[in-house]
Amino acid sequence: MELIKQELQAVRLWQTMPPHPDAFLSKEPFAVDTMQAHEWLQWIFIPRIQAIIDANSDIPMFALRPYFEEALKEHEHNVSQLINLLEELDQLSKLENNLESIK
Repeated sequence: MELIKQELQAVRLWQTMPPHPDAFLSKEPFAVDTMQAHEWLQWIFIPRIQAIIDANSDIPMFALRPYFEEALKEHEHNVSQLINLLEELDQLSKLENNLESIK
């Protein structure tokens, strides 16, 4: 998670101020109606996954890369490293779920 945070900062997508509180009330996947992709990643996804990790709970399976490839394709900075890190995270979530199904 720390590498993703660092990469968000490197490509100038990290924000110091959160979105308006109403933005967090979205019912849409990735809060697409109220947040930009990187905002959702920073303010919703990272804290939730970090809480799951801290609680030593099972990580759900997810696939972030396809959404972020599309959402960030026009970003002015090279986001390929961020996309690669998200792919690694996707793979870890699949591995975690495969290991859980074996138990």
